Amino acid sequence: MTEALYLKDHYLKEFEATVLKVEGNFIILNKSGFYPSSGGQLHDTGKLIKDNQIFNVIFVKKLSQDISHEVDKPGLKPGDKVKGIIDWERRYKLMKAHTSAHIVSEIIHRNTLALITGNQFYLDKIRIDFSLENFDKEKFKHYIEEANQIIQQDLPITISFATRQDAFKIPQVSKLAKGLPDFIENIRLVKIGDFDIQADGGTHVNSTKEIGTLEFINAENKGKNNRRLYYKIKDE
Repeated sequence: MTEALYLKDHYLKEFEATVLKVEGNFIILNKSGFYPSSGGQLHDTGKLIKDNQIFNVIFVKKLSQDISHEVDKPGLKPGDKVKGIIDWERRYKLMKAHTSAHIVSEIIHRNTLALITGNQFYLDKIRIDFSLENFDKEKFKHYIEEANQIIQQDLPITISFATRQDAFKIPQVSKLAKGLPDFIENIRLVKIGDFDIQADGGTHVNSTKEIGTLEFINAENKGKNNRRLYYKIKDE
């Protein structure tokens, strides 16, 4: 079982770990700061270092209770001590994207009661799909402007954990149309000031102002009750 260090410390850039299993170029560690592809957020990249050998981490995925790291060459074996270094520029972009998506989703939900049917946080843009009957591109533009107003309030983002029973006492703790998986008993909560709280397993910034400014790209009608929004974080 891999201890997921990113769940409690999103700003962890380096860590030390022990190799538990090796299957080809896939490495399982006893603990990891690398985020695996999940919930629309892309996986981290970086490197594992053993002595003077560098193994580039090119893909990370979750396997049941383990986190599997694909490296670019063989050479590691069980018992090896390694240092993990995360590609921070990539991770930080994804952190800002993920936190922004919570803000945008909450604004749209407040205005329309729409729930999320899919999302993807790319390095250059964010895509969110909503279950929504009516389609009005101008309203989506306004929602992005409203999100920028929330971002500029410099709200703190905090992480906590709750039992499933307690978490579901929070109104709309999940904005996902499909809800939360039944097997999750300990719910991780991401709180943005007094603006929003959602069940979530991704990585986030510490303050909304770190996100920067959002820019509307497009909104599309993808069929019955399915609307798609694209926006990006402006380059600094």
